[in-house]
Amino acid sequence: MNESTSIQPTTVNPNKALWEKGDFTSIATTMRESGTALVDKLGITPGMNVLDLGCGDGTTALPEARLGANVTGIDIASNLVAAANKRIQEEGLTNITVREGDATNLEGINDESFDLAVSIFGAMFAPKPFDVAKELVRITRPGGRIVMGNWIPNDPTLVAQILKISSAYTPPPPEGFVSPMLWGVESHVIERFGKAGIPPTNISFERDTYTFIALFSPIEMVERFRKFYGPTMNAFEAAEKDGRAADLQRELEQLFIRENRSEDSSHTYIPATFLRVTVIR
Repeated sequence: MNESTSIQPTTVNPNKALWEKGDFTSIATTMRESGTALVDKLGITPGMNVLDLGCGDGTTALPEARLGANVTGIDIASNLVAAANKRIQEEGLTNITVREGDATNLEGINDESFDLAVSIFGAMFAPKPFDVAKELVRITRPGGRIVMGNWIPNDPTLVAQILKISSAYTPPPPEGFVSPMLWGVESHVIERFGKAGIPPTNISFERDTYTFIALFSPIEMVERFRKFYGPTMNAFEAAEKDGRAADLQRELEQLFIRENRSEDSSHTYIPATFLRVTVIR
């Protein structure tokens, strides 16, 4: 009997594909100032072991390292990992490493390895949120902290509205899909970390503000989201098939112009509200 071999199709991780689709660094450059300001609130001290999960190109991971922490950054998108490592090399930082990985399964990370685990608008987008919570708890030492920054569903400010508008132009998600925005709902956060063994008394919440700052106009900011932000890119692709791309463009431009707080219309200064979650391990 002759043996036959078949080539198995490569399974594509849709979350990885989404974040590798564009070039989020083009948007992350507008997030640097708030990333540094947020890190300054975290009580980081030299020698602290910090995990930055869903770190992108290092918007919060690099400020953590500048404060003297030993930082491990993990992101699912290989292009963002490469961009982070380029920034690390340019700054000459030696106390930070960034590598590819999945928030639902932190392979190679030992139990109780970190004093602080941070994920700002990162792990919230991973599928299997209960696995994400379990992994964050697993790798954090007893007495350590987990801090997440999560966008809030139906919030009137920028990012929640971008995602809400975009979803109106895209096909319905597959069956079993869990919206990442549920990480912005306190009861869901409590349930997820509760399953990982954290009592509600060890979880606190605070509404915080993250500001997008750019020396270009809100209309240019819309273009960056259209060209480089995976969820918006998908929305425009679907809208173009339906002949609705101009409607989507108009809605987003109206949103960005309305939310802009800069006195100079050629510059962008847009605050967005998020839920800051602190978990004591």
